[in-house]
Order: sequence, then C-alpha cells, then structure tokens
Amino acid sequence: MYEFVEIERVDAVGRIWLNRPDARNAQNSAMLDELDAAFRELKEDAGVRVIILAARGPHFSAGHDLREGAARRGDFSVEERWVFEEKRYFEYSMNIWDCPKPTIAQVQGGCIAAGFMVANMCDLMVASESAYFSDPVCHTLSAAAVEVLIHPWVLGLRKAKEMLFTGGRLTAAEALAAGMANKVVPDAELADATMALAQQVAKAKPFALQLTKRSLNRSFDAQGFRNALNAHFDTHQLSHRTEEYMAVRRAGLDGALRKEADKTA
Repeated sequence: MYEFVEIERVDAVGRIWLNRPDARNAQNSAMLDELDAAFRELKEDAGVRVIILAARGPHFSAGHDLREGAARRGDFSVEERWVFEEKRYFEYSMNIWDCPKPTIAQVQGGCIAAGFMVANMCDLMVASESAYFSDPVCHTLSAAAVEVLIHPWVLGLRKAKEMLFTGGRLTAAEALAAGMANKVVPDAELADATMALAQQVAKAKPFALQLTKRSLNRSFDAQGFRNALNAHFDTHQLSHRTEEYMAVRRAGLDGALRKEADKTA
C-alpha cells in the first residue's frame, strides 16, 4: 500500500518505518500523506495498543524535502502555502499528538527540523547513542523555526532558545538530561529496546491507556499548549514573506541544503 513508509505488527505493537533512507528520510508530500494514513490505519486496528515511529537507514529524518518544495511550491501564493502547510505539516503532526494510543519515537542519527517536530509529537522517545537533534531553520532559511513549535514543551524554555538561537545540536545524552528522551541505548539495541518498552506499555488495558493519555495531554492544553502552537504556525507563515527569507530564496536553497547535508553525511 505504501511507497515511503512500512508497517510492521508485532503482537499488540504496530511499528511505522519511514522508508526513504537514500534521502535521509526527507519528508516529501507523499511520505507525509502515507505517514498520516499509516497512523490512522493503526489507530483503527483494535489489535494494536502501542505505535512506534521508526526510520530505516542511519538517520531518522533530515526534515522536509525542501528541494521538492522549491520545485513544486516555489511560486505558491500566501494562501496556497498556508493551506498546504496547515494540512501536511501542522494537522498531520497534531494527529500524531492526538492519537488515542501511546506512541513511541525510535530515533537514530540525524533528527532535524521537521524530523525533530514529528518525533516529538510522540509520547515517549528512545534514542540511540548516535542520535542528535537540531532545528537550524532560523540560521539556514531565515524562517521562524518549523511549523509546530514543540521545542519548549519537550526541552524547557531555555534549552529550546539555545537550540533555536544558535542553530546547534543536542546529543542523545543532552536530550536525555533535558527530559526529551526517555532512554538512550547503543545503536545496535535501538529497535529491540524500543519494542521492549512498547510491549511493556501494551500490557496495560487499552481504554485505561487512552484515558490516561487524554488527561496528560489536557494538562498541557490547560497551560496553553494548543493555543501556543496555533499562534506559532501563523508566525511561521509570516516569516515566509520577510526580506530575510526572500533573500535566501533568491540566493538559492542549495547552499543551505548542502551545508546541512554535509553534517549528516
């Protein structure tokens, strides 16, 4: 059914694999459509109690496929860009956050920009020792971070500011210390360790898990989580029309992309 994702079922656990390793799992529009469909498929599967989001190859995800974006949407109007990004970037991400079943991100290598965004929509995270996290968009593209500003909610405000203001990386150990990652394991143990955690979670009754997750997520909503994310999405759209962003576009994306690709090679 899918070209860019795979679904694996092991007992009560469903694992979705991003499967575009030759492109460092850069998220083109087809992958995002398939990822949303895969989450819906597992959400509706009564035999699945826990969902893992994983990725084939050495890197979790290099973020959005910016070359596809430049080629297919470079001349989009404000309205067209808004509609496209609201659906595929914002709503698809929130569909992961709102999934009634517990979700676990299984992260290795680069987890960059939109990769960071999607991974952190999951409830739990297991990272390998090779994993690193960054959102260099402010530096490379002169845009206001990615579309869903999950960063301060999973890292704390000061660490999120440091990461975004400097364009730097967080190691797996730093992600664990900040409370963003739940476990860090050797690369060779990542898939098994994530599956073991998922199977332990799956021992709980599914409706009890659903209600517990709903209450936990509502505690963030009570603090303004959803309103803050919606407000940032609007701000992000504004940043696409600034002179700074347009200067990057005029200069071409290739230089920024090559620089980031060199870091993940």
